[in-house]
Amino acid sequence: MGDVYLRGVGHSNGKTSEGDNLRLLSQDRRAALRAADREDRESLVLWRRPISTLHYFLLELFIHLKSLPSKIWEHKTLVKLFTVLVLVIFLLNKSSGPHQPILRWAQKRFLWCAYWFGLGVLSSIGLGTGLHTFLLYLGPHIASVTLAAYECGALNFPEPPYPDEIMCPDKPDPVWAATMWNIMCKVYVEAMMWGAGTAAGELPPYFMARAARITGYDPEDEDDLREFEEFQKKRQLHPEDLTLIERLKVMIENLVQRVGFLGILACASIPNPLFDLAGLTCGHFLVPFWTFFGATLIGKAVIKMLIQQTFVILAFNEALIAKAVDALVSIPVVGKLLQQPLKEFLAKQKERFHHKGGTGNPDLGGNWISKLIEWFSISMFLYFIVSLINAFAQSYHKRLKKLKTQKESKD
Repeated sequence: MGDVYLRGVGHSNGKTSEGDNLRLLSQDRRAALRAADREDRESLVLWRRPISTLHYFLLELFIHLKSLPSKIWEHKTLVKLFTVLVLVIFLLNKSSGPHQPILRWAQKRFLWCAYWFGLGVLSSIGLGTGLHTFLLYLGPHIASVTLAAYECGALNFPEPPYPDEIMCPDKPDPVWAATMWNIMCKVYVEAMMWGAGTAAGELPPYFMARAARITGYDPEDEDDLREFEEFQKKRQLHPEDLTLIERLKVMIENLVQRVGFLGILACASIPNPLFDLAGLTCGHFLVPFWTFFGATLIGKAVIKMLIQQTFVILAFNEALIAKAVDALVSIPVVGKLLQQPLKEFLAKQKERFHHKGGTGNPDLGGNWISKLIEWFSISMFLYFIVSLINAFAQSYHKRLKKLKTQKESKD
């Protein structure tokens, strides 16, 4: 009787078990195909498949350029307002009057702010692969102002050529004495606009993750979302397998979820490489836009920039630099080799601050440290360009696979 019952259960559930097995096989097959596609896509990099990568990059670039007019026209109201604004500014520039000095000042300030804002966006928009513009532009700019302040004894640099070029003033203004507060005031516009740009660079992943959570589209369509979803599954199913970095990510997520605005503000206010995923996290958990962006903007543009400014100004204090150069002797083998070129480099930088118009540019070349800095900047920029080419090529590969899948589903 019991055997009959067991056989009956096995027979009655036989179709269900077979269907479950088929579904599991189908899911495993789809997962294997996705993994193969992902591996093929990730191999599209210049150092492995240069011809295919460049070919796909150009095709993807052409698609973006072709769709640009229609995307712009989707915001036709803003386009019309922008056109009217440009026309008004053009007419004001062509007409003479007492408004000209104010207009020139406003245009100069706007372009200066837009420049640093754009550099901030470039720094954070790539989820860790962006152009590191603090190291390349903002940090050196603050360092140059700091060195010039202590060398000149004041910060009332003549304009022009400042900010394109720093020159010591003929008559130092005691109001602009070389103090930390005055140096911070001198560069606060650049620092705040750069910080605001880094906050704006966090918005695309926020909107992408938010749309994915609301509409429920397949996170396999975006690599960043796929990695984020895989991480969420891993923390729920196998928390014991999390690495140290992943555990820190979990701590940040918990802080953002439990504390909200203040949690995001705390994470954004410190130099935190894990904050690259903050946009994805807040979008995934449907954190309100102004809660996320407001906290990120205050944290990055105000608090974090004050910390970074203070660090750079203290690091390039004249007395501290002199002690650091003297201490190089204590480093075995390379210490003496570094000390003299570094002294020459700093001396030439100081000589540059005393350069006056019409006297010819001081010779700043011939020092291998200046060459090293120059090559470092070039290599960082080239790395960003290569990353951009790789990303475009992989995006086109993803586009092809998506079109192929849609065609197969129709057939």
